[in-house]
Amino acid sequence: MGNRTFTLAEANELLPQLKVDLKQLQQLKGEFESRYVDYHKEKAAYEQAFAGLPGGKDPFFEQESQLEFMKMEADLLIDNFARKGVLLKMVTPGLIDFPAVLDGEDILICWKEGEAHVSHYHGLHDGFNGRKPFPQE
Repeated sequence: MGNRTFTLAEANELLPQLKVDLKQLQQLKGEFESRYVDYHKEKAAYEQAFAGLPGGKDPFFEQESQLEFMKMEADLLIDNFARKGVLLKMVTPGLIDFPAVLDGEDILICWKEGEAHVSHYHGLHDGFNGRKPFPQE
């Protein structure tokens, strides 16, 4: 496991900012996916209409550049989770793990989008299905 570990209180203290970061990432992901689909439809239609004609200026350069920029922005947002010491397991729905130690054992305190606060944990190899309520501190 990495260097940083969290207590349940520390995980809950960080959660409001992580929710904001997650919402921003989800919005960017949705916009990217929509633009990506549109880009591929337009490009396929263009290639079908103009197949075999000598090429000129790339009509998709701007769209491709915007998609690449959005991907870089998403990568930075994802890296922000790692810099805070947490593990972003899923973007939609949001699933975040906080490395921790319980009774001398490495565990992951976990939060799933929709939960009001962090209250469960699982072993390093148990995954989400192995979640248990965190013991009262």
